[in-house]
Amino acid sequence: MSSVLPAGLLTVDATTPAVLVLPGPVTRDEVPRLCDDVRAQLEATGAGIVVCDVAGLGPPGLGTVDVLARLELAARRAGGRIRLRNPDPALRALLDLVGLRFESVDAIDAGDPTGFVESEGEPEEREPTGGVQEEVEPGDAPL
Repeated sequence: MSSVLPAGLLTVDATTPAVLVLPGPVTRDEVPRLCDDVRAQLEATGAGIVVCDVAGLGPPGLGTVDVLARLELAARRAGGRIRLRNPDPALRALLDLVGLRFESVDAIDAGDPTGFVESEGEPEEREPTGGVQEEVEPGDAPL
């Protein structure tokens, strides 16, 4: 049995992700504006993805992690995601250390599945409450 292929290109996504360049160290005062930019770009493009160019952020620190986590949260609340472009290897290591994973555009373009830095998974696995109970003996020394 054979079928006729439709004319033209088969699967073409006409939407191009917006790019948000994060220049220099980002302060806490700038985060709400950047979150608004992410939401606006998601609405404008309809692509569901905003690419964040992080090459200009400088040495990574917990402030950078906080900014990226807040941008991802804003994107998810708007029905989208963010992807990182030009992440420093130290930034990737820090994000992995704190348990945040973002998809890297460079790795996707190169076909490298290990460059995936995606923020998914369980935030933390804990024992159910009430499982461990400790007794304090009258003569125990304080910790």
